[in-house]
Amino acid sequence: MNRIRQIFPAPWLALLTGLILVLIAILLLVGGAWLAALGGSPYYLVTGAAMLAAGGLLMRGRIAGGWLYAAIFFFTLIWAFWEVGANGWALVPRIIAPLFLLVLVFFAAASLSRQPRRWRRALGASALVIGLVAAGGAMLGWLNTPRPLRDLPGERWAMADPALMAAGSDWPAYGGTYSARRYSPLDQITPANVGKLQRAWLFHTGDLPSKAAQGTYGAENTPLKIGDSLYVCTPKNIVLALDPATGRQKWRFDPKVPDEAIPYTAACRGVSFYGVPDATAGQACAQRIIFATLDARLFALDAATGRPCQDFGSNGEVDTKIGMGSTPPGYVSITSPPTIVRGIIVTGHQVLDGQDRWAPSGVIRGFDAVSGKLAWAWDMMNPEWKGYPPPGETWARGTPNMWTIASADETLGLVYLPMGNASADYYSSLRRGPENHYATSLVALDVTTGKPRWRFQAVKKDVWDYDFGAQATLIDFPGPEGTTPALVLPSKQGDIYILDRRTGRPLTPIGTVKVPRGGVEPAERAPTQIVSLWHSLRKADLTERDMWGMSPIDQMICRIQFRKASYQGFYTPPTSERRSIQYPGYNGGTDWGGVAVDPERGVIIANYNDMPNYVRLVPRAEANKKGWAPRDQARGNIGGAEGAGDPQAGTPYAIDVNAGWRLPWTGLLCKQPPYGGIRAIDIATGRTIWDRPLGTARTNGPFGIPSMLPVTIGTPNNGGAAVTASGLIFIAAATDNLIRAIDLKTGRTLWTDVLPAGGQATPITYEANGKQYVVIYAGGHHFMETPIGDEVIAYALP
Repeated sequence: MNRIRQIFPAPWLALLTGLILVLIAILLLVGGAWLAALGGSPYYLVTGAAMLAAGGLLMRGRIAGGWLYAAIFFFTLIWAFWEVGANGWALVPRIIAPLFLLVLVFFAAASLSRQPRRWRRALGASALVIGLVAAGGAMLGWLNTPRPLRDLPGERWAMADPALMAAGSDWPAYGGTYSARRYSPLDQITPANVGKLQRAWLFHTGDLPSKAAQGTYGAENTPLKIGDSLYVCTPKNIVLALDPATGRQKWRFDPKVPDEAIPYTAACRGVSFYGVPDATAGQACAQRIIFATLDARLFALDAATGRPCQDFGSNGEVDTKIGMGSTPPGYVSITSPPTIVRGIIVTGHQVLDGQDRWAPSGVIRGFDAVSGKLAWAWDMMNPEWKGYPPPGETWARGTPNMWTIASADETLGLVYLPMGNASADYYSSLRRGPENHYATSLVALDVTTGKPRWRFQAVKKDVWDYDFGAQATLIDFPGPEGTTPALVLPSKQGDIYILDRRTGRPLTPIGTVKVPRGGVEPAERAPTQIVSLWHSLRKADLTERDMWGMSPIDQMICRIQFRKASYQGFYTPPTSERRSIQYPGYNGGTDWGGVAVDPERGVIIANYNDMPNYVRLVPRAEANKKGWAPRDQARGNIGGAEGAGDPQAGTPYAIDVNAGWRLPWTGLLCKQPPYGGIRAIDIATGRTIWDRPLGTARTNGPFGIPSMLPVTIGTPNNGGAAVTASGLIFIAAATDNLIRAIDLKTGRTLWTDVLPAGGQATPITYEANGKQYVVIYAGGHHFMETPIGDEVIAYALP
């Protein structure tokens, strides 16, 4: 002991502080040397060497160690601002942890001093440095506060609604109408009075996950309001009719979906409404709710009573799996509301991702809205088939599917299908010609014949899971010779296109970019891909400087992972030898929440994600050793995280996706914030009006511990926005469990409320008894890691 005291004679505080510095220095030296060898920043190596010396000096009782660490801190400040400038969130891991160490060093140095006021001076120095950093942080926050880049369009121009149903005082379709604008002409709630908004009622659906279904629920529901009823569906497809003014239950229908039918997520995005033409007063099922289930049954219910319509299929239901062949539980699910055009129910379905190259077919079907009989089916591999497959045949397996929501033009008789990929998202060599032709495309289908009229493809031979997730939104696009019937098409890769909805012809500029080749299928990779030159939500390619973390140590680890990965920018193909970086990740850009459009002001409201994925193709032999097999063969459990260990049976590779690219020990993402935002776009010009992060840090933090900080960070988000004539945007979507009202003109948040569960759903607004309401289903979401609940909540002015 005396020998140790001779080597390290410092008081215990200096000794402890020096030891902490030495341990951190060793980590920085080892990681910094690795990073430098990979061609990365030498900062960590240099800082590690200097910290080792500073820690050693403090342990030896030398006050010079404190001065050396102070020099390291101020060198770090200079380096941090040189590397990322005034980006506040980027500065956090570079400065905050070293600042806390500096305060500790001040007191350690005081313990070595013999001056009478040494502790007071240490406290004063600490307060001064913390105050200066806090003031600097406040200034950076002010400088980084988003402000409108330009005013709203000065000329107000109206766009005719092509759908038969106008939203008016109701919300009669998933997107408000089948034009999918998510716009309401109501204006009782305004920017001036929205701050007084309060809860009017709350209803519990009672649908919460069983023990077997834990970790699978994600409500995603957008209710419908038609006349004197509000229609809601729960994750397990229970449909309820509520009084829109009080939340009182009118009826409830439970289709008894088994837990084993749940794919990755138990979700019901919505139901659809159909009024039978020429129905007589009091006729049963004159007005009907059409919806489908996780086990792929299609139902028609009497909108007034909730009873199954006996003239529809067999006792009110149709099995949509007929003709598909083998469909293990969970493989075929309908999670989105059908689209009903000219009396035809058009539905796609979700095929469980990543299981088998020859998974069930992605066939699109049209059913008669009164009888439930199959009117037509579009199987891209068998386009000559007009109905069910011939005896002994099945619809072609593995073809691209439409898991999301279609929009429609009743006048043109067209339904617009956002298509996904062929089965096995991350491997393309086994895909057939029609699959390559229609995958990751918007397909306009003639609802009378079930035949494609045109298609617009956004990605060639997609191996990034960039399927279209969002509805196309119908508008009238202004031009020098008047308006053109058009649609707004957002994408997961962030590009936004405007197309002539009659022909699919682009109305805004589209270009091509050279993209990386290589990967495991170099001959399959196209040398170029198309991009929108009109508007994109996509940010610049990632660099090492964009890496983040809780401290310099985990930021350094993320920088090492960045340098180790295959990354050549946008459209980097996946590889098997090492991880590759996909940016944006498969959650967008824009996912199933879609965009909202104010047709009076000519403004698009787009919320978006801004996260990469960290991806690796896993050779079959390695995947077999890990036990990765299709769910019906080996895994057995329901749910899971999409892409994380999916077998892709029938191909040479399984796939492992680190969605969002996070470090497992802290749970924080490797890319610096923001991770999501919301933007207002001028339709006439494609210019950004304002853009801001969406979501606060209140429920986010390292190790899954909520920080409760009301600081806007920009979180991942799922769900869309609703826009009103008064100039308000209502949106939840973010992982902070807040619903908010945003000023359309400035992007400023005017009102918030804390939801009892996650708000990964799109709110609606409607009028009942002369009062305007805003309603959201707060059901939470397992993938977004928000609390699960069963609350439907309505807000109104006092």
